[in-house]
Amino acid sequence: MTTRSSQPALVLLSGGLDSSVLLHLVARRLHDGAVHAISFDYGQRHARELDCARRQAVTVGVTEHRIVDATFFAELVRGGTALVQGGAEVPDLADVPEADRVQPPTYVPNRNMMLLSMAAAHAEASGISDIYYGAQAQDEYGYWDCTNKFLADINAVFALNRRTPVTVHAPLIDQSKADNVRMGLDLGVDFAQTWSCYRGGNSACGTCPTCVERLKAFAAAGMDDPIPYA
Repeated sequence: MTTRSSQPALVLLSGGLDSSVLLHLVARRLHDGAVHAISFDYGQRHARELDCARRQAVTVGVTEHRIVDATFFAELVRGGTALVQGGAEVPDLADVPEADRVQPPTYVPNRNMMLLSMAAAHAEASGISDIYYGAQAQDEYGYWDCTNKFLADINAVFALNRRTPVTVHAPLIDQSKADNVRMGLDLGVDFAQTWSCYRGGNSACGTCPTCVERLKAFAAAGMDDPIPYA
């Protein structure tokens, strides 16, 4: 979207770096209408990201921020992911073979499809046509549900709606995390109130896939990451 919209918007807000930048982008540059946020507790190890989501929502001044209890999902997928409580241990990125990085152990089966489907249901019921999620171009690894092909196909499905279809937007989808750090700095995002580490804990581990990518992104942007590391 290249012009500011007067229509309301719904942002999927995890509390991580990318979704926080996205929330500020939507509220400050893309929409003059009401901005809503929705977050999900799906049993992720790093549930502390939800506290960051709350803080980011307050900072932006969203019209409404819902945190949905989807903890049932962890039981369904823990056999296929390291990211939820009770799943396999989260690996260091260095221990993930190059061949496995196209879909690493931290991939959560159908997570984005499930979360976008619930967000779309809420948006449709609330008269919101535009949904945003923070897919970005991972530098070190990748997920099929963060690609342009996935975005086009899920929009084709939602377009089947016979009355009020919603449209999913992913304006960061071709950006690296370093690009997002630079954009966030320009938008005034407080990165100290974001969380990425897949292992959770009081300090980020610095070695899991998302920590490595995050640290490289801040280094590329010429600044230190403000969150604590072990």
